[in-house]
Amino acid sequence: MAKKLVIKVTAGADAPERCSQAFTVAAVAVASGVEVSLWLTGESSWFALPGRAAEFELPHAAPLPDLLDSILAGGRITLCTQCAARREITEKDVLEGVRIAGAQVFVSESMADGTQALVY
Repeated sequence: MAKKLVIKVTAGADAPERCSQAFTVAAVAVASGVEVSLWLTGESSWFALPGRAAEFELPHAAPLPDLLDSILAGGRITLCTQCAARREITEKDVLEGVRIAGAQVFVSESMADGTQALVY
């Protein structure tokens, strides 16, 4: 079993089920003691901003703010550098605990021994 899980979520409100699945898997992994690194890319980039997760709704799914909080409490959340730039999001805009990093860091994390990478 992988000791670390790197999850890249590319979907946001445009594909709510896929988005929710990524956050749910990340939160369950954190709760299970797995080291988790969740990457926000594409439309999920908006969830790096305060209050944006509260706007997300999907029936029969855990509330996105709760999932986000649990991931931040026990894992790492990273916003893609290019995705942030395209949306004019800067370090001062994001939630406390969210970092902005690029593809080199993603590849490095994903290729580390004992790591499983998932893309949603």
